Amino acid sequence: MGYRDYPKVRRSSIWADNNALMMLIIINVLVFILLHFLKSVYGLSGLSQELFMKNTYPWFTLPADMTKLLQRPWTLVTTMFTQLNTILLLSSLFWLWTFGYILQDLTGNRKIIPLYFYGGLAAVVVFLLSFNLVPQLKTFKDTAVMLGAAPPVMAIAIAATTVSPNYRIFPMIGGGIPLWAMTAAFVIIDFAAIGRTTGMFLPHLASAAVGFLYARALLNGNDWGAWMNHLYDKLTNLFNPERNIPRRNPVKQEVFYNTRGKQPFKKTTHVTQQKIDEILDKINQRGFDRLSDEEKELLKRASEEDL
Repeated sequence: MGYRDYPKVRRSSIWADNNALMMLIIINVLVFILLHFLKSVYGLSGLSQELFMKNTYPWFTLPADMTKLLQRPWTLVTTMFTQLNTILLLSSLFWLWTFGYILQDLTGNRKIIPLYFYGGLAAVVVFLLSFNLVPQLKTFKDTAVMLGAAPPVMAIAIAATTVSPNYRIFPMIGGGIPLWAMTAAFVIIDFAAIGRTTGMFLPHLASAAVGFLYARALLNGNDWGAWMNHLYDKLTNLFNPERNIPRRNPVKQEVFYNTRGKQPFKKTTHVTQQKIDEILDKINQRGFDRLSDEEKELLKRASEEDL
């Protein structure tokens, strides 16, 4: 999809269980299907659509009214995945895939979910403060709600652009489109879409600021999402004790003697699919920059040999 400065090697399927981006997309789609299923149940039961919007839909969306929020606090999270409009959902998923793919390519597999939640929560906090403190917005407090994946996607877009603004998308087209240009188009479209929605500029700006700060922290060697990943690992290990067993290093490294253009009997690490998979897992977890020179060389050789 884009240009990067290290060799491309065939990876596992996008449906792999450790693909955080696909997990976010699937959750958004499942919530969309659930909402439409519940809406259909109302229709089959002879109940009006208005009754669904009044009694069920509010249990997924974030209300500006703090009294209502205290009755359904889970909407602080569910609002980030809630969407009934098919066009808006497809738009959000398109941008999520575009920027999420690039962010995972640049920083590894364990950054996108923490950033998604950080961006969404920043928008939630600013939304609640705005409609409860700003006089011009307080008049809309009783009816105002926030929903959709747009704020978290905004955070992901800004973070990816901050990490590598000159990342090239579709390099076969005139040298490629720089990431900053794609992000500028996304921001324009996003703010144009919320232009008629009172009070939604500030939450989206808050998400953008979180994306920028998160990326700057990563570039400085600080991972704000590390605690979230550690917590997830501990919880999953409770139900899978085998994962707690540390992996032992092989007693003897696999080698072979390669004399092509080299000194006879010089030991060279053998490129195996298992070794490549381990390196790809390391890229997923920690990013390409954390690879050793030997591991980068192995990736380069694997790409040349089309392993």
